[in-house]
Amino acid sequence: MQSVKIGILGLGTVGSGTVNVLTRNSREISRRAGRDIEIYRAADRDLDKPKGCDTSAINLTDDAFDIINDPEIQIVVELIGGTGVAKELVIKAIENGKHVVTANKALIAIHGNELFELAQEKGVTISFEAAVAGGIPIIKAMREGLAGNRIEWLAGIINGTGNFILTEMREKGRDFADVLAEAQALGYAEADPTFDIEGIDAAHKLTIMASIAFGIPLQFDKCYTEGISRIAQEDVLNANELGYRIKHLGIAKKTTAGVELRVHPTLIPQRRLLANVNGVMNAVVVKGDAVGPTLYYGAGAGSEATASAVVADIVDIVRALTTDPENRVPHLAFQPDALKDTPILPMSEVVTSYYLRIHTLDKPGVLADITRILSNEGINIEAILQKQPEEHEGMVPIIMLTQAVVEKNMDQAIAQIEALDTVPDSIMRIRMESLGG
Repeated sequence: MQSVKIGILGLGTVGSGTVNVLTRNSREISRRAGRDIEIYRAADRDLDKPKGCDTSAINLTDDAFDIINDPEIQIVVELIGGTGVAKELVIKAIENGKHVVTANKALIAIHGNELFELAQEKGVTISFEAAVAGGIPIIKAMREGLAGNRIEWLAGIINGTGNFILTEMREKGRDFADVLAEAQALGYAEADPTFDIEGIDAAHKLTIMASIAFGIPLQFDKCYTEGISRIAQEDVLNANELGYRIKHLGIAKKTTAGVELRVHPTLIPQRRLLANVNGVMNAVVVKGDAVGPTLYYGAGAGSEATASAVVADIVDIVRALTTDPENRVPHLAFQPDALKDTPILPMSEVVTSYYLRIHTLDKPGVLADITRILSNEGINIEAILQKQPEEHEGMVPIIMLTQAVVEKNMDQAIAQIEALDTVPDSIMRIRMESLGG
């Protein structure tokens, strides 16, 4: 049987890793796929730049459209990134009848609905396991392994940079800015780290997982996104003292009112497995009605970890090349005509518990004023921790944990508390999740 010819767009970190894995494990991969997989061509913008792989046996080009338009190539592997030229290339590949494998989370989260519809029309597949959580096979787990379940919620640490920063802050007592600078020096964070630390990267990935979990269209623009740049060392210490850890989570929940889709710093109990995922590692917990909570842990980025997912997608496509396009695994787990337009809840309607850090003047009656406002908004206090004023230049830090309440009530309470003359600083609010089974 003839080998399946693939073309790779981009020979950067993941592209080079993909070449290395396909080359090193070629015999094992062929046994699994049933056919040999040949890296027929590869495109890279700068052919003179040293690569992290051996390209001596690969036909190279600096024009990606050479690969898209090559009739010999059956599978295009898009590893360029972004939503500009990458989208143009993927659309053209689909129109030319080629299957596509991509690690591009932004492309799928923002343009996936359009791309999947076109792929369905042309009878080809877009595979994107590597777009979410690097080498962790979370897409296949939810789309296929948990196909018998009604998924109730999922929560994940899906950005290694943010997790590295929060881990260093907790374990070594370092400040946010100091750890961010190290993350940039180590290559974990870009020169402009906005996508990582402000949660945009995680929101792309959460959008994809939520669509697969709940059978809804991709709706990145409705995902609530909040970063970790306001987390202070005292918040990390307070959380630890109260039996919690702060993690930057992507959370999606199915409720009777709609779907929650949110990325933000979160206090979770120290005893949870997710609370003990440290450094640059990723992990996702998925709760199904039949199986209960399941945990998926591993490297969320890196050359060969991500290449592992890319190659797995290539193998899946090769196995299915001769199958009826109408009977392949649906892109978003549910049949395209069975996706539901379930509403995405605005953050103001989400119900959760809260950690509040309030710096007040050292005057009598302040705590009474705060508790009265919270009570008037229907907010019950679970715990209070009051620090010594001398450590904070005459200000008294009051730490509160609340019971679950709808966010709009908390918004109103915070606005009223911040309006008090005795509360000169803005209040630090971090949401809390128990993540129990």
